[in-house]
Amino acid sequence: MKSILITGANIVNEGRISPGDVLIQEGRIAKIGQNLSSETADIHIDAKGKHLLPGVIDDQVHFREPGLTHKAEIYTEAKAGVAGGTTTYMEMPNTVPQSVTIELLEEKYKRASQVSLANYSFFFGATNDNLEEILKVNPENVCGVKVFQGSSTGNMLVDNPEVLEGIFRECKMLIAIHSENDNIIKANLEAFKEIYGEDIPVKFHPKIRSEEACYDASSRAVALAKKHGTRLHILHISTAKELELFDNTIPLEEKKITAEACIHHMWFSEEDYETKGNLIKWNPAVKTAKDRDGIFQGVLNDKIDVIATDHAPHTLEEKSQPYTKAPSGGPLIQHSLVAMLDFYHQGKISLEKIVEKMSHNVAKLFRIVDRGFIREGYYADLVLVDLNDPWTVSKENILAKCGWSPFEGHTFQSKVSHTIVSGHLVYEEGIFHEEKKGERIIFSTNK
Repeated sequence: MKSILITGANIVNEGRISPGDVLIQEGRIAKIGQNLSSETADIHIDAKGKHLLPGVIDDQVHFREPGLTHKAEIYTEAKAGVAGGTTTYMEMPNTVPQSVTIELLEEKYKRASQVSLANYSFFFGATNDNLEEILKVNPENVCGVKVFQGSSTGNMLVDNPEVLEGIFRECKMLIAIHSENDNIIKANLEAFKEIYGEDIPVKFHPKIRSEEACYDASSRAVALAKKHGTRLHILHISTAKELELFDNTIPLEEKKITAEACIHHMWFSEEDYETKGNLIKWNPAVKTAKDRDGIFQGVLNDKIDVIATDHAPHTLEEKSQPYTKAPSGGPLIQHSLVAMLDFYHQGKISLEKIVEKMSHNVAKLFRIVDRGFIREGYYADLVLVDLNDPWTVSKENILAKCGWSPFEGHTFQSKVSHTIVSGHLVYEEGIFHEEKKGERIIFSTNK
């Protein structure tokens, strides 16, 4: 593997920004210091004026492979990810077939080893009848167990209370949960169907997948986790009310109950349905401006621990259907970091906090071995950004296979120039070097 020397960077890491150089050898960070230009390296990157960040670790994506590859593939979506500064992702089990056996899960790992330009892990999917299989999962090389407490794309709803209790009681791995009360959602949907039939205006999506549906399910999950001492991670918080369920008075390493915010819930509000329509239809729904602002505050005050995307592509044709038929989800992984950097430019969040929530804390929460920080001896998962290089999202530069983005037409203020994955320079000023693939990440089982 080629050695890489990065010189003159503004290094954003562990709560501070400092000038420095980074030498990468054999996939890892060999040395961090000043004036390392005398060191020999195969590749030299002059980072003067740029900021060097740990690569983004996205703990929730849907890459649609196997079985739904007309929407996306591991190759295309990981490629979009590295172009946006994401060096590691954790992918969800609602594919076809669903990843609900060890054998099916390992087939996804094998495929990723062949095509993924980013590092990877895959969640194991829970169902109403696979607890025995869940207990066979090796916690050292699988990121966690995914439970759908609300039905969504590729319905894997776990709706048997006894099964849910058993999973929380028996599973020693992290449980990541999609938390919405399906009965409340169904009742709300039927009420709107009585008024509008199948063509419900999408602006009512947050009334159907309501605050009540989210809070009810999240509070039940938290209660179960507290009862059994379970490691619970609630995905894509979409309401300000849910923040009361989380603790910001203890260090993340000591938390057993954690939370995630997604880019779309921090960026959009219900007012945007008028212009974006089904393109911002997600589950859970984008809700009020008050919810959006409350979630952002939860990120800042550490009630919410990590930021992710819930990258979940569908084709434009699928999204163009009436509300009741249009699937929920959209592509985000290429634009997650630059979206957060726009918030930095707006004075809403610091660079150090962005790195904490998108890299450091994900590594801590999932106990990822030797990643998520710029430290000597750690894997070189790094992204170089120019904070002042505006560019506009267009169909010509969207890399997700679905070919669209809810950010289309928006001008971001910052640009990713280089992405290094496990010591390999995979992305360089718009050019991909694909000869080396990403690696399967490993997790510590020590508390």
